[in-house]
Amino acid sequence: MKSLMDPCCQRCAHRPETPCREYLRCRTEGPLCHDDEQCRKARLERIEAVEGATPAQRPMQNLIHESRRWRLLLCAGTGCIASGGAPVVAALREVVEERGMSNQVAIVLTGCHGFCEQGPIVVVEPGNTFYRRVSAADVRDIVDTHLIGGQKVDRLLYRLPGGEAVASYPEIPFYARQHRIVLANCGHINPEDLGEYLARQGYRGFLKALAMERAAVIAEVKRSGLRGRGGAGFLTGQKWEFTADAPGEEKYIVCNADEGDPGAFMDRSVLEGDPHAVLEGMLVAGYAIGAREGYIYVRAEYPLAIRRLRTAIAQAEACGLLGENILASGFSFRVYVKAGAGAFVCGEETALLTSIEGNRGMPRVRPPYPAVKGLWSKPTNINNVETLANIPHILRRGADWYAAMGVGRSKGSKVFALTGKVNNTGLVEVPMGLSLREIIFAIGGGIQGGKAFKAVQIGGPSGGCLPESLLDTPVDYESLLEAGAMVGSGGLVVMDESTCMVDIARYFLNFTQQESCGKCAPCREGTKRMLEIVTRITEGEGRLEDLEALEKLAAVIKDTSLCGLGQSAPNPVLTTLRYFRDEYEAHIHDQRCPAGRCAALLTYRIDADKCRGCTLCARRCPVGCITGKPREAYAIDETRCIKCGACLECCKFGAVIRR
Repeated sequence: MKSLMDPCCQRCAHRPETPCREYLRCRTEGPLCHDDEQCRKARLERIEAVEGATPAQRPMQNLIHESRRWRLLLCAGTGCIASGGAPVVAALREVVEERGMSNQVAIVLTGCHGFCEQGPIVVVEPGNTFYRRVSAADVRDIVDTHLIGGQKVDRLLYRLPGGEAVASYPEIPFYARQHRIVLANCGHINPEDLGEYLARQGYRGFLKALAMERAAVIAEVKRSGLRGRGGAGFLTGQKWEFTADAPGEEKYIVCNADEGDPGAFMDRSVLEGDPHAVLEGMLVAGYAIGAREGYIYVRAEYPLAIRRLRTAIAQAEACGLLGENILASGFSFRVYVKAGAGAFVCGEETALLTSIEGNRGMPRVRPPYPAVKGLWSKPTNINNVETLANIPHILRRGADWYAAMGVGRSKGSKVFALTGKVNNTGLVEVPMGLSLREIIFAIGGGIQGGKAFKAVQIGGPSGGCLPESLLDTPVDYESLLEAGAMVGSGGLVVMDESTCMVDIARYFLNFTQQESCGKCAPCREGTKRMLEIVTRITEGEGRLEDLEALEKLAAVIKDTSLCGLGQSAPNPVLTTLRYFRDEYEAHIHDQRCPAGRCAALLTYRIDADKCRGCTLCARRCPVGCITGKPREAYAIDETRCIKCGACLECCKFGAVIRR
């Protein structure tokens, strides 16, 4: 199937090597360079196909040129590939070829659909039929039953908790309650086809920006109320303005794609599923502040994202959307990809700049801020992936449209990676101001295994753990800060009743302590001391005065650390002390872990009334501390028990008790 970027016929005057101001309009609205109704209809057919608007009842003989009757959208993001998506793609291509349907079926490899827990995912258009957990063995049924027979494959449809099947993608509760802006194209287009991005209004925001004064572009972004989605929440337009007003002719745009929070995959999914949106955002930003070069700093652990970014950059360069004199506008801009080594501290903007320059990623003292003295000491504007992906929509649809979403000073939508002990794990995008309860229970489907909700960690290691009493907290910058957490980059980890909050604090402290670059003593030494104290508490050696020591250390670290990593490192400890202090006290006073997770505080025994003497626990015990006779009650020698839990896991009669 031809792309929108291909010439429509021999008379087409537009070529990638000779673009002009009307190049994109010619590709999506034209042809403008000559008058041909057949060519115009062919382009409309291609656009309709990408938008999913091709009517199912349209006879095949009425389709123009190479348009297909069916579009099969196969998730080819990292998540679905990891869960077995590649064999599905291969099988589908084979079966479509066997059935002689190659001219009727377009197989489109998309980015992440978001509903990762249900992958591999296949969506059939028209109709938006959503098939989940598809294997290679299911492919023939999809082709024969659905495409040829006209009947949906019932066993592959998503089902509500009550068992009712939901076939249509938009009607599934996980999607129905979202408001997708940044994720609008993810899962719906081939991210490696520039034509598909153009078919969904791609680069129209940039074209609109080119027709505006630079100051007017910045004013529009400021008026939208967009705040940085990387964590700090600073007003994006104001950040642009600072860089634009900074003295100097040479300026830079940097996209921060160094996504290091545990459980976070927002940036990766956008780069894999809609890379041109990020490039378009960088183009608008570059034009607005007067930059000629941009860098995307993405961790090397994201090979698929890097490959698709580089493909998108090459495509944009080939058709004159990147490079010199873009679309004959006089504006020139180039983008380079820098693969980072995976240091968490490089998510901090000055450490990131230091790494791009070829040095070890370590933060710098601020001020001066990057807007004044950044990359190679030149004024530099830094935005994260999600922030930049919002820009094309704001320019195309207007600041008022964007500002109408959200609450208070938190405008627009926010993307979250919903993970942990929740039924519907995946990527979600919701309007700012939606409550945690709605995200976790209405979209996330509640807690796995019917267990009770205990806490949610929001904002990654820089955020905090919030309890059930705060589930109705709206997700906005100010409300979460007041609660002791933060929006952060968008990690949202759900925990159930079996989670030990002291151990969670230890986990995040261990992460930030290991990721500390060591440049400043408060972070390097302070987090280490805090980790030692919390570890001691989990091992049953804590003292009451430890809690006060933790709070004092946290205050010093927050006030004196050089960068955001150190300044926010104590947050998980402070919020668990604030909301779950009773668990710390139980570890110290009672030598007991209420959640039964801290191994040093656990004891295992066998209930003689329930034990059937099956011998299984004794055979599984790695140290032989369980003794007894067959068909009689067994017993555990607690002095020799290493508390591995093997006996608990294998007991079929509930006789092993852990306390």
